[in-house]
Amino acid sequence: MNRLTDRDEDFLTGIRRIAYEIAGPNADAVDHDARFPIEAVDALRGGGALSAFVPVELGGRGVSFEAIAAACFELGRRCGASAMVFAMHQIEVASIVRHADDAPWFQEYLRDLVREQRLIASVTSEIGTGGDMSRSIAALTPGDDGTVRFEKQAPTVSYGAHADDFLATLRRSPDAEPGDQVIVLAARDQVTLEQVGTWDPLGMRGTCSPGYTIRAEFLPEQVLPTPFTAVATESMVPISHILWSHLWLGIATDAFERARTFVRAQAKQRPEQPPPTAQRLSHLMSELSLLRAEVNSALADFEVASEGSRDRLSTMATVLRFNNLKIAASEQAPRVCQGAMGICGIVGFKNDTPFSVGRHLRDTMSASLMVANERIHMTNASLLLVAKDV
Repeated sequence: MNRLTDRDEDFLTGIRRIAYEIAGPNADAVDHDARFPIEAVDALRGGGALSAFVPVELGGRGVSFEAIAAACFELGRRCGASAMVFAMHQIEVASIVRHADDAPWFQEYLRDLVREQRLIASVTSEIGTGGDMSRSIAALTPGDDGTVRFEKQAPTVSYGAHADDFLATLRRSPDAEPGDQVIVLAARDQVTLEQVGTWDPLGMRGTCSPGYTIRAEFLPEQVLPTPFTAVATESMVPISHILWSHLWLGIATDAFERARTFVRAQAKQRPEQPPPTAQRLSHLMSELSLLRAEVNSALADFEVASEGSRDRLSTMATVLRFNNLKIAASEQAPRVCQGAMGICGIVGFKNDTPFSVGRHLRDTMSASLMVANERIHMTNASLLLVAKDV
C-alpha cells in the first residue's frame, strides 16, 4: 500500500532530514540526560510539521494520515523519544480535526495551531481509575463569570512542562457517571501544573512525563462537541495504536540495521564463508518482517474503515483488531531489539559503540505499559464472549 501524494512526499522529505540530521545526533544525549528533545521539536515546528494533518482550508499542509504514520516510523528510527512526542501530539490533533464538527472555537484553534505550531499534551490518564481511559473521576464544573474548570490528578502527562496546550478527559458534570466523558482543550495560560514525583524511567526518557495535578479554568466553547466515547473508538484509540506501532517499528528497524552492519563487518574479516551470526540475522529479519506486516496491514484496515461513515470503527471486530495491533507490536518490537543485541554481543550491550541497541531495547520495553497490555486483554476477553465476527 502506498497512496502518498506529492504533498505527502514533500512532508516526509523534511521529516527524514530532521530525523537524520537533528533527532538522531541528539538521541543519546536526550536518553542519557532524560531531557526533552528540544532540538528535534524545534525543527518540527520550524518545518510546520506540528500542523501537518490540519486541512489545507484551515491553513495546514493537509497531509494524509498515512504520511503522519510514516513520519512516526522515520523519527522512531533515529530517536524514540522525539517520535513519541510527535506521535502523541498528532493523536490529539487528529482527534480534534476529525471531531470538531465545525465548532467555531476549534476551527479557529486549528488556525492558531498552524500559525504558532503549538504543542498539545494529553491528560487522559487519572489516578484512581486503574488505567481505564473510559472512566473519569475529575469533572467539568462551573467556574467564575461563565467559565468552566477542573482539577485532575494525572499519573503521567507526556512532556507536560513543554506543552502549549492540554487536551484532557473529564466527566461531563459533577453529577455525571464516570463513563459520561467529554474532551476539553485548555491553553498553557489557562492551566496550573503542580508536578508530582520525578521522571527517571528505564526508557522513553526524553518524553519527560512525570505526574501532575492539573487545574484549569477556561471557556465552555473549549469543550469538544463530540462525546469522548465516540472520539475514543473512532479516532483516539486506533490512531494511538497505529502511530505508536509505527514508531516502535522504526526503533526495531534501526536495531536490526545495527545488527546487520555488525554482521557485515564480521563477514569482511572472513569473506570465504558467512559468519555464524548471519544465520541469526536471517531469523531476526523474519521477526522484523512479522512486525512490519502487522503494522502495515493495520494502517490499511484503518483507512478502509475510515472511508465514508466511521461506524465500522465502533464495531467489536474493529476494536479487537486495533487492540491486537497494540499488543502484537508492543511485544514484537522489544523481541527484535533483544535479538539484535544477541547478535551484536557486548558491543550491542555497551552504550558507546556504533552497534549499541540498549536505548532501543529500553524504549520498546515501555510499549507494553502504554495502556497496559493486560488491561487490553481483559477488554478483548469480554468482547470475544459476545462478538459475532472477529
